[in-house]
Amino acid sequence: MDEHRATSPTTRGVAIAEADAKGLITVWSDAARGLLGFQTRDVLGRPATELLAEPLPPDALHSLAESDGWTGTVTVRHQDGHHVEVRLGAYPLPNSDNADRWFLTATELEPTARLQKWALEQFPVPVALFDQDGIVVSANSAMERVTGSPLRQLRGRRVGESVAGLRRLPGFEGLGDAWQRVRRTGETVLYEAWLQPHGEPREHAWLVSLSPLKDGADRVRGMCLAAMDSTDQLRARRRLSVLNESSVRIGSTLDVTRTAEELTEVCTEHFADFALVDLLDSALAGDERAPPPPTAPVFRRTACCSVLEGCPEVTIPVGALHGYREGSPQGRVLTDGRGMFHAVDDAGRRWWAADSPDSVRSIDVHGIHALLVVPLRARGVTLGLAILGRHRTPEPFDDDDLLLAKELAARAAVCVDNARRYTQERETALALQRSLLPQSTPRQAAVEVASRYWPTSSRAGLGGDWFDVIPLSGARVALVVGDVVGHGVQASATMGRLRTAVRTLADVDLAPDELLTHLDDIVLRLDSERAPDAAGEPQSPGEVGATCLYVVYDPVSRRCTAARAGHPVPAMVTPYGEVSFLDLPSGPPLGLGGLPFETADFDLPEGSVLALYTDGLVHAPDRDLDDGLALLRGALGGPRRPLEEMCDGILHNLPDQPTDDVALLVVRTRALEAGQVASWEVAAEPSSVARARALACEQLAAWHLEDLEFVTELVVSELVTNAIRYGGSPIRLRLIRDTALICEVSDSSSTAPHMRRARVFDEGGRGLLLVAQLTQRWGSRPARTGKTIWAEQALPTRPAGHGP
Repeated sequence: MDEHRATSPTTRGVAIAEADAKGLITVWSDAARGLLGFQTRDVLGRPATELLAEPLPPDALHSLAESDGWTGTVTVRHQDGHHVEVRLGAYPLPNSDNADRWFLTATELEPTARLQKWALEQFPVPVALFDQDGIVVSANSAMERVTGSPLRQLRGRRVGESVAGLRRLPGFEGLGDAWQRVRRTGETVLYEAWLQPHGEPREHAWLVSLSPLKDGADRVRGMCLAAMDSTDQLRARRRLSVLNESSVRIGSTLDVTRTAEELTEVCTEHFADFALVDLLDSALAGDERAPPPPTAPVFRRTACCSVLEGCPEVTIPVGALHGYREGSPQGRVLTDGRGMFHAVDDAGRRWWAADSPDSVRSIDVHGIHALLVVPLRARGVTLGLAILGRHRTPEPFDDDDLLLAKELAARAAVCVDNARRYTQERETALALQRSLLPQSTPRQAAVEVASRYWPTSSRAGLGGDWFDVIPLSGARVALVVGDVVGHGVQASATMGRLRTAVRTLADVDLAPDELLTHLDDIVLRLDSERAPDAAGEPQSPGEVGATCLYVVYDPVSRRCTAARAGHPVPAMVTPYGEVSFLDLPSGPPLGLGGLPFETADFDLPEGSVLALYTDGLVHAPDRDLDDGLALLRGALGGPRRPLEEMCDGILHNLPDQPTDDVALLVVRTRALEAGQVASWEVAAEPSSVARARALACEQLAAWHLEDLEFVTELVVSELVTNAIRYGGSPIRLRLIRDTALICEVSDSSSTAPHMRRARVFDEGGRGLLLVAQLTQRWGSRPARTGKTIWAEQALPTRPAGHGP
């Protein structure tokens, strides 16, 4: 083909030929000779199919077999061997002997026409062309695949009839009206429809574009229909819509049962035929430990919902306790922590029959064919399972359903966890309010302490000022000073409750800001639960309040972390006698509620002095706050003195008849020497346990603490093994020799271990029990990333002169 032929928009003309009933060529025109180069003598009597470079399309073979006319594009061979693409027409010419002859016409397609044909044919989007009467004249292969019908069956169908025989959803019939709007207005119309493609198990969403085809006079002569499969986008929008709805509906109350019910209601309204929630009984009881092994968990049926009234599919009633076997879908999900599908096939029925005959009867009666199981997990703890099923919906669950169920379960789990945590904290706070048992302060060596309490001389009686020194894990110490609003017995009782509460909250190693947040809640509850006045009328709110300063000092890092709730800032004296007031963020007083508290960190040189006090020390009716702080600065400054002498000097500036109580706590910081702390990184592999034991024993030998090697080896083995199995890198082992021998193992997991009693034939479960029995105390403290498990042993007593 020369350059002129390649670019010319015209054709050579129409080539004409005839073939007999057997397909042998009987007539060959000059135009045919010019088109393909074959002379008449070369083709007469030869089968016409020998000129084809490719087989005829299936619809052409069908039409020719039925003696119907056919028009389409075929590829034929030129005499010189190259291929020519032509528009072929085959028309039957009946004979008197009923042996049809065929009249053939061929027109060569130009390159532009071929490109247009290929574009339409290979375009992945289903496309169909309609004439001005709305009748199909052509369609590409993508449309044939979607409809499951060849082009010969689609031709001649009107708009809306091209999907005959396929299941439609309401609204698809409106496609004809949409075509009328295109023809009337000459503008493109978009139309949404649901259609089940051929060979697909479920309907797909289609965005159909109906575009007019116009002539040079801008008259509509036909229409192009293009259908974009928008199923994924539509399902994503629906999923977001459901999630948005769930954020409002799930967790509307701080009630575990109601939250579970809301989850089942949302699931059954959108993509499940029935749903149920089973929560671990330990989670409902407020157990913060990790869930038990998969062979032992006890579930409580908490909620269920169905498209059928009364949830007849569910065989275990709400509120009943039950369990799942380890190999069951529920057991696997509980173990793996990942959602999964479960088809109720013959194998599944046999499993259900062996485990629960009632469940098999329910499956048979209601036709349950698909299940979906997802875990309810929040903050690293598995709280229970959500189980969804289908019987009225014929399609099985797919990946989109699993993703949506997991997201809904995750949101519901957070709400359930919030509800149970709220319940647990509320019960703890009520217990703290009633508990005024005295607490003794164990020995600690992080700070040297001196304190004073100066009661007011007012007739109102003793106030609610207090201070405390609380040993924490890791040789740390907490310093507390607080002041309860008011005087008298009520203020003293409130002070005792708050002091007990602070000790309890400090024992779980809460950060200063978190501790004050909890303490704030306790004050609010105390205020709301006050008894009526003498006249029997309820007292006005807001009369119970307090301020508090909470400081944590670590003698290993020499770092101090502090937060305050409306309390005066502490004073700090350097080892050189310079006095300053720490710049702590100002938090609201306890009892206001709803406002945040903030922490601040400081590095303290060894030998620094911290002075914690209540406002009665610096504020008095006859002087302002600046004068009081100046007096305090002057009393603290100067050369190093004993703490008792410093306390006396500070109180010397007070009047003989103070109008408010004064609590004063003065401490001098100490620091552990480098030789008192040993720390190692531990690789997260089982072989590291033996190395950790060896390092610990070497350090004990250096400290002359060989008597503690046996227990220390056991503690190190148990804690390091737990960190490798259940924690994560980095893992660090640390030994501290202070007033006691402290063993600490830190890892990146926030899940704390729990002690359980092993049965006779159990292989594990005795480690932490032995640690608890052989050490003075042990525990876990959270960190910003991970946790630290620690255990303390008493140091052996040695005669004088026998080692350090």
